[in-house]
Amino acid sequence: MIGVTENLKLISDFLAFSAIKADREPESVNLLAVSKKQPVSKIIAAAEAGQRHFGENFVQEGLEKIAETRDRNLLWHFIGHLQNNKTRAVAENFDWVHTLDSLKTARRLSVQRPAVLGPLNVCIQVNVDNEASKSGVSPEELAPLAASVAKLEKLQLRGLMCLPITRSDAAMQSLPFARLRKMAESLRADGVDCDTLSMGMSGDYDAAIQEGATIVRIGTALFGERK
Repeated sequence: MIGVTENLKLISDFLAFSAIKADREPESVNLLAVSKKQPVSKIIAAAEAGQRHFGENFVQEGLEKIAETRDRNLLWHFIGHLQNNKTRAVAENFDWVHTLDSLKTARRLSVQRPAVLGPLNVCIQVNVDNEASKSGVSPEELAPLAASVAKLEKLQLRGLMCLPITRSDAAMQSLPFARLRKMAESLRADGVDCDTLSMGMSGDYDAAIQEGATIVRIGTALFGERK
């Protein structure tokens, strides 16, 4: 049975190939290992094989894993929906938040971020397909929110994140990613720093990379089925 180490090598090769196909440097695409519902032993195996960035959807589960791996110099990304009563725990323990979708939450994170940790890296989640069941700001709400977040002292606005509708057709997969890329370009034109596009998963990473993804989120293809 192929293990985490072998999967990590295969996935890294696939991402590098997609980057080269898009006329990009392989180093411009970073793998975020989505470790929710996975045992710490698999996280450690990936870390020992060179993986440093891990993503968690649930605050308490993430805190437990951060505590158990604190000596390994890993970077932890919160990628789930963030409730306001959980912002302090995230601000004090995580390195990134990908799912920012309100100024209220952003302000809480900024106030609660310990100065000793440096700014918290954040991405604004955009609801690119306008799905009622998903979080994220509408494209129309993005620019004013980004301008406000960029002014918060203890946050570093890094870019945008999306979780689009699953599309089986390869050509159609590119559409939401292209929309997100154009939104980032528009923000940069308005003077808002935006160097990160968190988009693409196991089934659509190639389309995401072609449209400029800098972080690709992959879980079960790396770790195996979740508990």
